[in-house]
Amino acid sequence: MRRFSDRHQLHTLSELNVTPLLDLAFVLLIIFMITTPLMENSTDLVLPSSNSAPEPVNMDKVRTVSIHADQTITLNDEFVTVELLAEKLTAQREAQPDISVLIRPHRDLPVQKFSEVLDAVKRAGVKRIGFVQRPTE
Repeated sequence: MRRFSDRHQLHTLSELNVTPLLDLAFVLLIIFMITTPLMENSTDLVLPSSNSAPEPVNMDKVRTVSIHADQTITLNDEFVTVELLAEKLTAQREAQPDISVLIRPHRDLPVQKFSEVLDAVKRAGVKRIGFVQRPTE
């Protein structure tokens, strides 16, 4: 009597069942297709509008601080240091409390120098600060 028959022999399966892998791939594709538009980093910005005409800017109350490529600072075309900038702006603010400052940084300027100048302007107590981008040559 034979113990093992030829019908019940174990043989290896040489094919890989890819159906579950395809199901997983399609599920992931659908998930990414749904979530990708939600990952947009834009913000809807609604600017206030007014019917009144903008007030003309009094250029006598505007001070211009320029930071050049060699990291020199000028206040209305006069070379100053960061400490002297804060002192001069404080004196000018005491004479005219509603002065404004425009900062014109060079496009290749390190952020550290820009933040030092911005801190000096804030230390001087100036409330109206604007930034001007220089056009590329």
